[in-house]
Amino acid sequence: MTPVERRASFSLASIFALRMLGLFLILPVFALEAAHYPGGDDPALIGLAMGIYGLTQALLQFAFGLASDRFGRKRVIVFGLAVFAIGSFVAALAPSLSWLIIGRALQGAGAISAAVTALLADQTRDIVRTKSMALVGISIGLMFALSLVLAPLLVAHIGLAGLFVMTGGLALAGVAVVIWWVPAEPRQHKNIARGGLLEVLRLPALLRLNFGVFVLHAVQLAMWMAVPALLVQAGLAREQHWWVYLPAVLGSFGLMGAVFALEKRGYLRAVFLSAVGLITLVQVGLWQVAVGQPSVGALAALLFLFFCGFNVLEATQPSLASRVAPAHARGAAMGVYNTLQSLGLFAGGVTGGWLLKQLGASGLFAACGAVMLVWLLLAWPMRTPKAG
Repeated sequence: MTPVERRASFSLASIFALRMLGLFLILPVFALEAAHYPGGDDPALIGLAMGIYGLTQALLQFAFGLASDRFGRKRVIVFGLAVFAIGSFVAALAPSLSWLIIGRALQGAGAISAAVTALLADQTRDIVRTKSMALVGISIGLMFALSLVLAPLLVAHIGLAGLFVMTGGLALAGVAVVIWWVPAEPRQHKNIARGGLLEVLRLPALLRLNFGVFVLHAVQLAMWMAVPALLVQAGLAREQHWWVYLPAVLGSFGLMGAVFALEKRGYLRAVFLSAVGLITLVQVGLWQVAVGQPSVGALAALLFLFFCGFNVLEATQPSLASRVAPAHARGAAMGVYNTLQSLGLFAGGVTGGWLLKQLGASGLFAACGAVMLVWLLLAWPMRTPKAG
């Protein structure tokens, strides 16, 4: 990479990281903390509050991308981060679960993913774009892992409202990154919606990846409707959940070097499918734990395996999407990809809450395992794209 490409890649990955850390910090503790708000006795409403930001983000993803073509990427990203910060502060002041839902919806309305991805494409050459996209994916995976460690510790001291204030502060820090660190954008943008949408929607390889990112994030969010409560049932107090999360997270990242070494040797397909299969097996394991007596050891082992699979997929899927998309329609491809990712988060929260209410934790994990198995079957015909 050139110095400008390195600066663009790291600065834009940091914007993703700051925003996603703000979102993910809420994830491990929201189901437990939201129960203390008026209206918090309904798991379905809690699931809606967790996932609503994914819906508003998905609905506005293309609008923000188109606006970035007309008004400039950096202006739109700053505006989106400001909207996200406002939503965070609304949620921090929320007196009821209904206001929490409004705050979360506003957070999602700062839908900057497509604009950030388009700016990254503007500032990198095709030959290094896979590395840049992989860096973004890794940053998201890191923030998800970090949030699982920090959230139980932070909420014990500052509460859920304090966490929302922190997410607002992280968004404002992202604004500073855009203004002072991200390189100046080109005068001519690569239009994210330029006539390649229908072509993108007809490509089987992209359809499989879009379905996959939808399932991955739906399962990710649905899981955390039940996992914190299972840890409590196993005898681990809420503020001690990091005892499980930290070793699982650090151990899973220790394997990432081996994963990328296998990718260089041409085993990307095997690594990808193995990660999908691993998360499928984790759901089966969680189902068995939920129907029996939860134990901290079993949950710790399953979460370690989940993070191994999740981190691999979160790092490789955006890179694969950018590589299999036609060069002239890459912006449209990433816009669709980001939209499906957001819809997955919404579906995971809403469906996870409904399943937990109707079928309990065992029914939720059984459904997650079934949809993961469908993804594995659909992903099986994939081929490793040629390096560009």
